[in-house]
Amino acid sequence: MSDASTRGPFGPSASWDVLRKRAALLHAVREFFENRGFLEVETPALSADTVVDRHLDPFCVEVEPADALGSARRYWLQTSPEFCMKRLLAAGATAIYQICHAFRRQERGPLHNPEFTLVEWYRAGDSMQQGMQLLDDLCQALLARGPAEQLSYSQVFRQYVGVDPLAADDAALCQAARRWAIAVPSSLAPDDRDGWLDLLLAERVQPHLGRGRPVIVYDYPPSQAALARVRPGPPPVAERFELYVDGIELANGYHELLSAEELRDRIRRNNLWRQRDGKEPLPEESRLLWAMEAGLPPCTGCALGFDRLVMVATGAATLDQVLAFPFERA
Repeated sequence: MSDASTRGPFGPSASWDVLRKRAALLHAVREFFENRGFLEVETPALSADTVVDRHLDPFCVEVEPADALGSARRYWLQTSPEFCMKRLLAAGATAIYQICHAFRRQERGPLHNPEFTLVEWYRAGDSMQQGMQLLDDLCQALLARGPAEQLSYSQVFRQYVGVDPLAADDAALCQAARRWAIAVPSSLAPDDRDGWLDLLLAERVQPHLGRGRPVIVYDYPPSQAALARVRPGPPPVAERFELYVDGIELANGYHELLSAEELRDRIRRNNLWRQRDGKEPLPEESRLLWAMEAGLPPCTGCALGFDRLVMVATGAATLDQVLAFPFERA
């Protein structure tokens, strides 16, 4: 096959060499998990439930009712298979993984496509440290970059920003952004602590991470726990970890929250932030909450952006170079 077929608006944007490398990496992912006793599962891409996150915007699909008297019901293309995979854990699964397409609105750029491939996995009984080691092992198997360096969120902020993110107040974070001459979005409010942390991470920290060897950052601020449990302090920290290679975030993992009551509180807070940001609130009840009330086992989970992994493995500069048909060609 010739790369001539990639020319023009109707052909694939990735070369055949890259698509062959992508297929080899998919095979390697399956081999890695199968050798460790994980079961490959499939869960719905279209669901009545959706992850409620301040920054993640799902695609909504109106599903016509079975009879003419009902009203159309809203379903959601999944931003992650997390909810359904945790329902499988609550039903007795012990080690599962999935390779699937996920969907997020308003995400397009060199590192984003509205439809993308995720590798997500969960193992019952794992601590955060065991989850980090499994992610490191997978990274070594796929990229051959050697063992990852493990650094806390506080360490990387102190090194590259000069502040302790767990102790600094909002004013100190604002001052740090000004000191580093970072362009501050007009929409960023002075009291939006997580917004300032995210800005500093993106502009001052992330570009340095994973240069030379992969880096796993762990122990995030409690306000950024998402669906991770919080370990009491002082100071308290979220048992969350992320993998960075060549300045690119590849994976996000949690020592998973088990309390349905706490998850309900976080969902409510996220919806308040969404409304403050001018976004639509998302459904607060879900089948995951019911499953957690029945009993979610202690576990650690992680999601890996497979398209970004292929970028790093092939030296591609953008996501389009590793996708057959990105959004504009879909």
